[in-house]
Formats: sequence, C-alpha cells, structure tokens
Amino acid sequence: MVYVGIDIAKDKHDCFIVNSDGEVLYDVFTIQNNMDGFEDLLFKIKSVEKNPDKVKVGLEATGHYNCNLLGFLKRKGLSTIVINPLYTSQCRKSMTLRKTKTDKVDARTIASMIMSDVSLKPYSDTLYHNEDLKSLSRYRFDKVSERSKLKQSVSRLVNILFPEIEALVSTIHAKAVYELLLEFPGAHQVASANLKHLAALLSTASKGHFDREKAVEIREAARRSIGTYLPAKSLELKHTIKLIRELDSEISEIESEIKKIMDAIDSPILSIPGISYATGSMILSEIGDFSRFESADKILAFAGCSPTTYQSGQLYSSHAKMEKRGSRYLRWALVNAARYVCKWEPTFAAYLAKKRSEGKHYYVALSHATKKLVRLMYHLETSGEKFKPVSA
Repeated sequence: MVYVGIDIAKDKHDCFIVNSDGEVLYDVFTIQNNMDGFEDLLFKIKSVEKNPDKVKVGLEATGHYNCNLLGFLKRKGLSTIVINPLYTSQCRKSMTLRKTKTDKVDARTIASMIMSDVSLKPYSDTLYHNEDLKSLSRYRFDKVSERSKLKQSVSRLVNILFPEIEALVSTIHAKAVYELLLEFPGAHQVASANLKHLAALLSTASKGHFDREKAVEIREAARRSIGTYLPAKSLELKHTIKLIRELDSEISEIESEIKKIMDAIDSPILSIPGISYATGSMILSEIGDFSRFESADKILAFAGCSPTTYQSGQLYSSHAKMEKRGSRYLRWALVNAARYVCKWEPTFAAYLAKKRSEGKHYYVALSHATKKLVRLMYHLETSGEKFKPVSA
C-alpha cells in the first residue's frame, strides 16, 4: 500500500508519500492550490503506484479549503480519508515531546496516522454528495441566527419607541404588527394616525383578526405612551423590519431546496415525531454516512455530546461535563431535536420526566434524552426501518 499525507492550507498544500514498509517515496513537497498542483500530486502518486485501490490519501478537515482537492481525488478514484484536526494534533503531540508544529510535520503525521489506524474510514460517495445538504443546512442555521438577532433589535427599539404595544398583541413579530410599525414606527406616529386608515391597515395585514376596536385600543395606548420620539430610532426600526422580511424570503427559499433533497433521501429519522426537515437535514448532513460509525456512542463523541472522563488513582470526577468538541451544528441539532421529540413522542416525554424526577437539572435530563434519541436514529438509519410508536 501507498500512503499519502496532505496538510491543507489556503494557497498551497504540503504532501508526503510513503509505502507500507516505511520507505519514503516522496519526502515532503509543496503543491499549489490549483489544477497544475493537483495534477502534479496525481502524477507523483501514479509514478509509485498505478493501481488506485492500493493508495490511501489522508487530509485534515480544514473547513472549505480541502473541498476542491477532495473532489479532485474522489473523481480520480483515490480512497481519501478526512481526519479531524484535533485527532491530528493529539497524534503529533504523542510522537514527540518537542513543541514542533509545521506543515511538513503535519503531512508526515497524517501519513503515519492512516498507516497505523485501521479504524479511520474513507470519505464515501455518500458523504461527498451530502455536501449540498450540509451547505444548505449550515446556511439556513446562520440565516436564522441572523434573523433572531434582528428580532432582538426590533424588541429593543419598540421598547424605546412604543413599549405599550407589547401588551396589546400576542407578539410584536406578527405580520400585522410589522406592517403597523413599518408605516408608523413609534407611538408618536401611531397617535396621529387616521383611525380609518389604521383600522384598514391592521385588518388587511391580520386577515381580519384585528378589528376597528383593536385599532382604537392601539391608538389610545399610543396617545398615552411613555415612548420617546426619536426619528433616528424609527428609521432604524423600519430598516430592521425590512431586513427581517428579506431574511424570511431567503430562509423560505433555502428550506424549499432542503425539502427537495430530504424527500429524495427519504430518511427514516423523519418518521420520528418532532424531527422536522430543518433539524433532520442538519443531523443527516453533519453525520453523513451512519455506517462509518461502529455505534451510536461514536456519533455522540463525534458531536461532542459525550461526558468528559477524569480519573487518577482513587480520584474520580463526579461532575462530568459535555465535551463540546466536533460540529457545533450537529450538537445544536441533536439537542434541539431531543427537546421537540420529548414534547411530541410519549416514550421520550416519559423518559425525560423520569430523569427530572431523579433530581437532574432539565438540561442534564435533556442530554440523557439526546443520547437515547441518537441510539434510536442510529438503529433506524442502519436498519432502514421507520419509527414505530410503542402501543399503549
């Protein structure tokens, strides 16, 4: 076998080629991050081994910088292993007591890792074609987070300009309230509004839910409001609401694309009550091919949801915390999914209640439910079965 270790960077990659006997075939050399560099690497690999089945290539998961080279290697039929940088760092430290960290050292370390660690699984076609779903899921997550921050800004501005309106509506983020604030961004503007126009605006925007009586109530509250008249803040409020609406449209478009991919995948985890397209897509895209994990516990460790372990002599840690390593997107999706599954699925609801009755904090109990959910999802994905509720 021939082993190729590659340290990924933005503009160039350092490579090292060795065979299973430990003979260095090509000492560390640098290729540019372009087609000439990729073809130079492929030429060197083929010059020492023509059969791609006898070649293993290892590289670190370094965000988007490895995407183009990974795609090139996959198209050329080379078995490629993507390694967690944390794992590489730990291996490098275990090989020497010196604090040596260079690109050349990392390339050699990666080659040594894929030579010695048989548990490292190649990057599969399933994972490669899963990148679209991962990109969309992460993009949606970031857009939703951005929208949440803007909604917090709306709440802050309303509290300055027209705080009384919060008590008059179920939520200030309703479509009708946004329509109101876009045209009348503050108590001062609402107080001087024409009642007929105000009532028509609210009725149309709320589809008849807000009647003339509600319009009168809102205008009277505005006339007695403690809100400050600040034109600059009113302008900021209008622009923030417009940005939220743009994000709503973008998120809707992203979710439509996610749904198309998820319908094509037809994953059994969507049969679990409480798991939506959005959460399910993030779980599937971050985990990828479930078969590359030997057990559900491996997935928990991959997500950083496993408890830390500390033992030295007779000392044992009694307050283990979540490791929080790995994909933050996956960790969020698993915990969020567990929260909703515990709400909608009776077995999980009972399990969460049982853990709470044992005196565990809500989030500790939820972490136990997350582990139970991961075990269920692992079984469904590896067996292909749909979720079947336990009959009463």
